[in-house]
Amino acid sequence: MANLVSLERVSLVLGTTRVLDDLSIGVLTGERIGVVGANGGGKSTLLRVIAGLQEPDEGRVSKQGGVDGIRIGMLAQQDTLDPAQTVRAAVLGDRAEHAWAGDPRIRDVLAGLLGGLDGEAMGGLDTLVGPKSGGERRRLALARLLVDDPELLLLDEPTNHLDVEGIAWLAHHLAATRPRPGNATVAVTHDRWFLDAYATRTWEVGGGTVSAYEGGYAAYVLAKAERDRLAGVLADRRANLMRKELAWLRRGPPARTSKPKFRIDAANELIADEPPARDSVELASFAARRLGKDVLDLEEVTVVLGDRTILDRVTLRLAPGERVGIIGVNGSGKSTLLGVLGGEVALASGRRKVGKTVAIAHLTQEVAELGRYETWRVIEAIEEVKQWTSLGGKEISASQLATRLGFPGGRQRSRVGDLSGGERRRLQLTRLLLTEPNVLLLDEPTNDLDIETLASLEDVLDGWAGTLVVVSHDRYLLERVADHQLALLGDGRVRDLPGGVEQYLRLRQDSPLQRSRMPQSEPSGIRPASPAVESVAPNVTPAQQREARKAMARLERQLSRLGEREARLHDEMARQATDPAALAELTASLAELITEREQVEHEWLETAELAE
Repeated sequence: MANLVSLERVSLVLGTTRVLDDLSIGVLTGERIGVVGANGGGKSTLLRVIAGLQEPDEGRVSKQGGVDGIRIGMLAQQDTLDPAQTVRAAVLGDRAEHAWAGDPRIRDVLAGLLGGLDGEAMGGLDTLVGPKSGGERRRLALARLLVDDPELLLLDEPTNHLDVEGIAWLAHHLAATRPRPGNATVAVTHDRWFLDAYATRTWEVGGGTVSAYEGGYAAYVLAKAERDRLAGVLADRRANLMRKELAWLRRGPPARTSKPKFRIDAANELIADEPPARDSVELASFAARRLGKDVLDLEEVTVVLGDRTILDRVTLRLAPGERVGIIGVNGSGKSTLLGVLGGEVALASGRRKVGKTVAIAHLTQEVAELGRYETWRVIEAIEEVKQWTSLGGKEISASQLATRLGFPGGRQRSRVGDLSGGERRRLQLTRLLLTEPNVLLLDEPTNDLDIETLASLEDVLDGWAGTLVVVSHDRYLLERVADHQLALLGDGRVRDLPGGVEQYLRLRQDSPLQRSRMPQSEPSGIRPASPAVESVAPNVTPAQQREARKAMARLERQLSRLGEREARLHDEMARQATDPAALAELTASLAELITEREQVEHEWLETAELAE
């Protein structure tokens, strides 16, 4: 593999912050890199430096072939589309119709992002860009870039404004359709499912440096926990969150990671004593004491907006401690359903019944409610609601809750008007939780939040005992905090999804209008969540599968023995720490063992493909 772009000892200071500090890193051909890190940590700046849009203060950025070498395309968080152009011109440029219509790759992009060759989802190819919504313009900018197909593709939050099936399509396109010799993709993302499905490598940006990890999100969590444990630099709170995340990854469906089982088992020493991520029985019992038997019921509810029926004779009953995820296409009525549950949307017919002790809190997608606090300090806006609250059976201060949700001591003194979009979202959520609701309605709570804050939010929700209803396109969050999902498909009905998100995607794929936009095969790293729907690898006979399973068992025993040898070597290295000659010999033996283990792991992975 060759370097497409190399950064050599690059440093960059913005204001008083050293965003990049003596950084040397490169993008190789064939790589699909996911970039993660805290808000404001320098992810977008790194992409601009790689693209040549931001000059570093020190160091050198070089690309393959020099100035006139590879083509680099970047999707920024703000589009630069010409509002006077048509959709056709914005996406397809001056390409002749027979050229783009006959190109299967371009047809795939149009089907996945615009609704087909006629751009049906955008109102037609000949409509103007100007009147389009922010989400539609985002899709157009992404479609234009994928149609151009540069050698190096840089994407800054590409899943913003995409629904679940749009994210699934994009992951498939980037992982299975786009790759070819000589190209690479780098994507900044907070979507952990997308990161797992798309990435072969993960960069964590922060403190002016970039830490590289093999694999997607699940592999990144495991490798980061192991690296931090060995370095001995993890604070207690951060260690607890990481162990909890690992524990949930281990308990989750096989689709959680493309790493084999023995790699997850390698984390058992870290998480053996970790309690369940959420004890549903205990939570339900606690919620029942606070809520009573009745919570929220919708009976034959119909909602009409203009000439459109959003909800059509919907019946829905929420129990104490129930945790529901709502998924659906854009415009199908998800936010409206939350508004009905919260009593904020008028009913055309039907009845809404609320328990006597119910206290509802509704997190909307709007942060305009913080407008009157622009000149307040963060801690003042929080303590206006309450100075103390109870979480997980413990009394904590408003400041402690704010710290858990991403406002450390110094940041609590900042003015609300100076906060970023992600920080405003965190403040909105902190104020909401301090009202101590027992029914929580969350509408896209992950908007603008970085991965570390998402983990903190999920940890808070794990310890919260009320009834939860969450609308989200974040597939990882839905599977993480909700016990079951409901689907809205745009026909006014609400469907139960025993099979979760995978069942929803199959429902959408089976729709004649949607078949063209859904991937016809699972992208690399994606597996159905339910064993009942897993498919057998093509051209593999049952006898070959049985032989593959036997080989897997043999390889796993071999890996177990190698693991024991590695542990003994580490123990011996600790005993010989003062003997340089012995230590050098042991280090060489360890390197040989690791090489052997990686070869066996590779063989295991190839065999596992046949055994599925």
